Amino acid sequence: MKKQLTIIATTLSLLTGGLLASTVQAEAKAAEKPTFVFTAIPDADESRLQQRFNKVAVYLSKKLDVNVKYIPVKSYAAAVTAFRNDQVQLAWFGGLSGVRARALVSGSEAIAQGFEDQSFKSYIIAHHSTGLKLNTDLSDAFKAFNTKDMTFTFGSKGSTSGRLMPEFYLREEFKAAPDDIFSRIGFSGDHSRTIAQVQSGAYQVGAVNFKVWEKELAAGNVDTNKVSIIWTTPTYPDYQWTIRNDVNQRFGADFKNLVTKTLLEMKDPDLLASFPRQSFIPASNADYAPIENTARAIGLID
Repeated sequence: MKKQLTIIATTLSLLTGGLLASTVQAEAKAAEKPTFVFTAIPDADESRLQQRFNKVAVYLSKKLDVNVKYIPVKSYAAAVTAFRNDQVQLAWFGGLSGVRARALVSGSEAIAQGFEDQSFKSYIIAHHSTGLKLNTDLSDAFKAFNTKDMTFTFGSKGSTSGRLMPEFYLREEFKAAPDDIFSRIGFSGDHSRTIAQVQSGAYQVGAVNFKVWEKELAAGNVDTNKVSIIWTTPTYPDYQWTIRNDVNQRFGADFKNLVTKTLLEMKDPDLLASFPRQSFIPASNADYAPIENTARAIGLID
């Protein structure tokens, strides 16, 4: 009996030792791999972005078998700079910020976009005190009103949906720069603040991403007795995931394809709500040629 107990004890000791050794080896192996870092343009409140994208980092870590970290940035320009300086290897960019980032990092690629990003749009919103009403035609929306008596806020200076496309259509319609159309122009920094500023009357009119408007409306943060949509832009391509060109050399021969596959297979509604998108679909740099051309046309990039 004692001999049997000794054998069992020895076996358990070997098994335990083996498991501990395996765990240590796995941890050591993980520690040898560099951390894969991503960021996202700050298109909404920073604390909410941190909460949303930390969950995405956990998902990517499990699927990619590397340590993944999300780092917040203070501005759209900072997101582009972080990508250029290799502080991040993957970024959830807007259309314009993605174009800028890929121009700075040769060989970088747009690999996935939200289903909605094929046909994105912006809303022009107005405080009810202006008397402006919903209209399908931009000129008719402002007809009989003196825009020089109105203030207007964009979102971030580098935003596709909060600045680039709305400004393009304003210039096209009024044959003038925004500074010459309105009495005062502002830049709120993000879409949530744009809504809050127009709703409070701090600015009378503004441009906002339609997805953020819908999200804030659903959350009860929009008082439709004070602010409403007066015009919707034509559609355009917008947000996308962009990855650096050197990830395969650093994380494994097929790493870029694995990241792409992992993003396209993201199905968890809670994770998708972080963006918010219903799903991700393939994307390429060529999809964003219209954004680059528009930015050049109004002088936002050379």
